[in-house]
Amino acid sequence: MGELTNHKRESVSGRTSSAVIFLHGYGADAKDLLNLADPLGEHLPDTMFFAPDAPERCTGNPMGYQWFPIPWIDGSSEEEQRNGMMRAVDDLNDYLDSIMVDYGFEADQIALLGFSQGTMMSLHVAPRREEPFAAVVGFSGRLMEPEMLEEEARVKMPVLLLHGDQDEVVPPQSLPAAGQALQDAGFETYAHIMRGTGHGISPDGLSVSLAFLREKLGYERD
Repeated sequence: MGELTNHKRESVSGRTSSAVIFLHGYGADAKDLLNLADPLGEHLPDTMFFAPDAPERCTGNPMGYQWFPIPWIDGSSEEEQRNGMMRAVDDLNDYLDSIMVDYGFEADQIALLGFSQGTMMSLHVAPRREEPFAAVVGFSGRLMEPEMLEEEARVKMPVLLLHGDQDEVVPPQSLPAAGQALQDAGFETYAHIMRGTGHGISPDGLSVSLAFLREKLGYERD
């Protein structure tokens, strides 16, 4: 079990009442999503932003990182994928625990925002923790082991799923499949299709996710 490298941005206001933790995709790194702190932070002024590098160097892109192997990209086996994911789950849980302890956050002050493989990690880890986070935002990913969710979920939180309808990496059909499984398991679930968007984050998708985060992190009550 390894300690994930942490990157962070301070809140714009200098006050801190919440946190957004970014989980990057396959072959990327923490800074890939941490740059979203610039457009988001202006509207989430009391929010700190964190992003870990995934635990393994990426087989498909040695300049980046991966949460776990992907057989159809790197030739790994299904067993290697599963084992890698379980190791990453442990590493991510340790990282989330350390953020809460080191910075004094309660679970309901934290939102996870994942992209692609980072979404897969967010949707797997968050429901299986002891306390619910404020929200999960998942771009361009899918729900791993959907058949296990209802049985294994210990807590529930609002989830926003976003996906480009032109995604050539993770099929757009992954969104309704994940959304149905989440709804069936009792999660408050929202969805947004990013029209004309491939495997990425569109301006309208970012705007929808910002409004969702503002509500779930308590800004709309101010």
